[in-house]
Amino acid sequence: MPYAFHYAARSDVGMVRTNNEDSGYAGPHLLAMADGMGGHAGGDVASSTVIGALAELDDEALSGADATDALLGAIAAANASLGDRTREDPALEGMGTTLIALLRARDKLVLTHIGDSRAFLVREGAVTQITKDHSFVQSLVDDGRITQDEAQTHPQRSLVTKVLTGHPEDEPDVVVRQAIVGDRYLIASDGLTDYVARDTIDEVLTSTTKPADACERLVQLALKAGAPDNVTVVIGDVVDLRLGPVPSDVPQVVGAAGVTRRGTRPIPVTPAEKAAALTQEATGAAPTDDVELAEEGPPSLGGRLLRWVGALAALAIVVAGGVYAGWLWVQTQYWVGVTDGVVTLHRGVEQTIGPIALSRVERRTSISPNDLPEMYQTRLAGGIAFANRAAADELLDTLEVQARACQWFQSEGQPCTAVRDDWVRPTPSPTPSPTPSVTPSPGTPSPSPTPSPSVAV
Repeated sequence: MPYAFHYAARSDVGMVRTNNEDSGYAGPHLLAMADGMGGHAGGDVASSTVIGALAELDDEALSGADATDALLGAIAAANASLGDRTREDPALEGMGTTLIALLRARDKLVLTHIGDSRAFLVREGAVTQITKDHSFVQSLVDDGRITQDEAQTHPQRSLVTKVLTGHPEDEPDVVVRQAIVGDRYLIASDGLTDYVARDTIDEVLTSTTKPADACERLVQLALKAGAPDNVTVVIGDVVDLRLGPVPSDVPQVVGAAGVTRRGTRPIPVTPAEKAAALTQEATGAAPTDDVELAEEGPPSLGGRLLRWVGALAALAIVVAGGVYAGWLWVQTQYWVGVTDGVVTLHRGVEQTIGPIALSRVERRTSISPNDLPEMYQTRLAGGIAFANRAAADELLDTLEVQARACQWFQSEGQPCTAVRDDWVRPTPSPTPSPTPSVTPSPGTPSPSPTPSPSVAV
């Protein structure tokens, strides 16, 4: 039976970080996600190097045994490359990355895993975690020293015990699963699983039909929860190709792997790009874009003039079309930032061409950035872009809640702290009076307790 993935991938830098160390890949036969670590020491390099090495395995020709060997071989080669790069550049010392990869091979799925990123299976409405963290906290759970619930808030929950660091002994777990049509797989970084409650993740996975919509909802939930870490999610639904082609066979590359940095190259995703990359590797030739063509005899003055006029006309048409298409696209974009001292929603993009601004104010709130937790102030300072109005309005609603919470905390002499978006300011206690107290009527609300600074959704 011919299988493939109907897939999607999304990644966001998070509410605090300035660089994305996560990398994700989603294609018809391969799902992969790597969470780099090492900060400026090269977490982005580590994750993008590993994902780049696996991308060429996105091929329908592999059989079960061949797929397992190919996947483990590619991971070993990528890990060796990390070691080589660390030796060549001491500034990269300490970099590493988690990895989860799911490779389809005929009617089998080869799953490899190392680190504390997680994979989940949705089958017949039930969601199951199918990986076990390689972490210090998980070892405590396995030994019975703490419970799984206690592990969620343990101060050392981010301490991993095994990742890819360039050392030969870094070996992932591997298991072969049966591919079953209708199954859905999610692989995600801890930017999702540490900040969004498990039952919320399950609800999104089971109630959202399209992988792209599910990815988008999960990332937005992590951001609403105030996730300071990078958040990356990759979803693949197992489909039967005999019932129709998948909506797209062009892979999606997100996070650090989607850009060129520190000597890495963009991952080839289309068949043409893959062929060109393989040709360059085999021949050692550098890519060239400029090719000169010989003409048959010297061109006449009239011929040259006609060619120039034709070229200028064609250029004018292309430029005009490009400007119009760009204008249409700009009208669908939104961004939220600080204008004139308040949080403001703009339609367009946060750029200018000479004196021309490419956005206009759509909604001006009364929220001062000084009334928001520091992580929101940092994010707003750079402007937060959205591809639709609904998502932008949702952020503004969240910021209103956060501002009210901050004002209350500050009035109580407490530091401003991020809170859940369903937080309601407690009713203040009445001022003591010398007159006897009166028992409140049944409908009178009692003062609410001080809210917990938890940011889990």
